[in-house]
Amino acid sequence: MLVAALEAEVDEYIRRHQDARDERGHAQVVRNGRARPRSITTGAGTLTVQAPRVNDKRVIDGERQRFTSRILPPYLRRSKNIEEVLPALYLRGLSTGDFEEALRCLLGDDAALSPSTISRLIVGFGAEYETWRTRSLADRDYVYMWADGVHLKVRLGEENVAALVVIGARPDGTKEVIAIEGGYSESTEHWLEILRNLRSRGMRAPAIAVADGARGFWLALREVFPETRSQRCWVHKRANVLGKVPRKKQDLFKQRFDEIAAAETRAEALGLIGQFEADYGAKYDKAVKSLTDGLDQLLAYFDFPADHWKHLRTTNPIESTFATVKHRTRQTKGAGSRKAGLAMAFKLLLAAEKRWRRLDNPQLLPLVRAGVVFADGEQVERADRMSQAVATPDEGAEQEAA
Repeated sequence: MLVAALEAEVDEYIRRHQDARDERGHAQVVRNGRARPRSITTGAGTLTVQAPRVNDKRVIDGERQRFTSRILPPYLRRSKNIEEVLPALYLRGLSTGDFEEALRCLLGDDAALSPSTISRLIVGFGAEYETWRTRSLADRDYVYMWADGVHLKVRLGEENVAALVVIGARPDGTKEVIAIEGGYSESTEHWLEILRNLRSRGMRAPAIAVADGARGFWLALREVFPETRSQRCWVHKRANVLGKVPRKKQDLFKQRFDEIAAAETRAEALGLIGQFEADYGAKYDKAVKSLTDGLDQLLAYFDFPADHWKHLRTTNPIESTFATVKHRTRQTKGAGSRKAGLAMAFKLLLAAEKRWRRLDNPQLLPLVRAGVVFADGEQVERADRMSQAVATPDEGAEQEAA
């Protein structure tokens, strides 16, 4: 498949320049045999490839033209997905001394990744991470923000250290990793440090932040970005509710919860929550209290475009990225390096970032940033904005009153 792709790439390049001729009418862009064989380490194993060559004799503005493959750049020796394999294996507890044997099983006996090579890569990842975590954010704008603490345990150096992750959505709908830092049990102190650092590097307050019920983040957000709305993650909320009812009742409660989540208006959602409370308040008071605690945060997404509701109801971009590492079943020997662990988590997130889908209908994000009012997911016309502002209480005021 790789060879076929390289051949097609060369054919297209020659076809595109077939009209380039010298003074004698000879083609200036032609095939020129094949390059010497070279080994490429890929996720499917180590392959030996002879790439086709092109002789491009054209001279433009005094500079000789040259064909460069985008599929197989010069001097490439390993595919980019190998840089995703290494962080994942490290965070799952594999020591650098065990990498060679593990990668040989994955990639074949010719995999040219010795322990010394692995060590150099880890050092390089660390340097890249340190540069990234101090970059300026003055030229970026994040309309939405997701935050979560990922407990990877053994590979961050100390048992109670979590990777505190922040992801943002830009005005064009793309999602980016904003920050990943080590913290202790998602404490307010460490979230404050992260958010203050982001603000000091030029980050503007997002319109809304999505997170689970960890109190530390919400207290920090209120202090650093008080104007940012708060949205509780529905996935975490559902898990909290189901954890307070008998197993045999969980399917029923899950169905009722999902009906609330599917409500098309705030009034409909509140009506379903009220019915849920009436049906189960007497017998399952803890489950009902878990659901009704912080309703303003749980239903904040109704004041944003309906096309974005599925994005705003969950911290899934963070959860899904670390799922295979986070839910491992085997404890490993040795604590590993906290610094290297964070660098590896950083590499995993940046690799995942390339595959994240843009938000649906991203053209609505600049409207949100501009302060356009939405009610039940629909844009409110100018004549209705005053009544909407009166009808929707200020969340910050409610929280202070509470």
